[in-house]
Amino acid sequence: MSAMSAMSAVSAVSAVSAVRPRLVLASASQARLRLLQGAGLAPSVVVSGAGEGAPSGLTTVEVVGVIAARKVAAVVAQCPESLVVGCDSLLDVDGVGQGKPASARAAVELWRSLRGRSATLCTGHCLVDTRTGASANGVATTVVRFGTPTDDEISAYVATGEPLAVAGGFTIEGFGAPFVEGIDGDPGNVLGLSLPLLRSMLASVGVAITDLWAARPS
Repeated sequence: MSAMSAMSAVSAVSAVSAVRPRLVLASASQARLRLLQGAGLAPSVVVSGAGEGAPSGLTTVEVVGVIAARKVAAVVAQCPESLVVGCDSLLDVDGVGQGKPASARAAVELWRSLRGRSATLCTGHCLVDTRTGASANGVATTVVRFGTPTDDEISAYVATGEPLAVAGGFTIEGFGAPFVEGIDGDPGNVLGLSLPLLRSMLASVGVAITDLWAARPS
């Protein structure tokens, strides 16, 4: 490649970088941040602080969608020229959305009720392009098949503190992983963000997820 060609290539890359929108994650979730970073993205984090209550009478799927949109709405004014994504997760158990257990006792009771059963992890996603005002919304669902931990194992798990920090009182990447027999659906969704759904939502507002890669595969 000639020196002139090399300079042109560098200029082209610089031009693309210059117009790449900033991706903003409206969430304090480290699991969501790790998922995005692992997919080659480099989001900024702007914690929304939005309340997680929702009107009564809504299904779990509707609730997570409402709260995800609320999280994004709380930060868009702070994020010009950005793609803002917000998420909210609940575990649907017999039609009731379970968030973070309110206490260790509640976590123990939840786990005892889940033994040997399946439940559905629902994550609402909201995306707003503050450059254009375009938006997209979606909910991803993943069926989680729980094992049969003993009472002693449940007590030990709750004592780690992990169940109190995550929706549904469990995660598949920590101490709780041995107590989940399997999942049917997107594993990332169980951690709080569905990358396939995010890709589709980005495409619907005219953005290719590959254009947001901060680090490209070699």
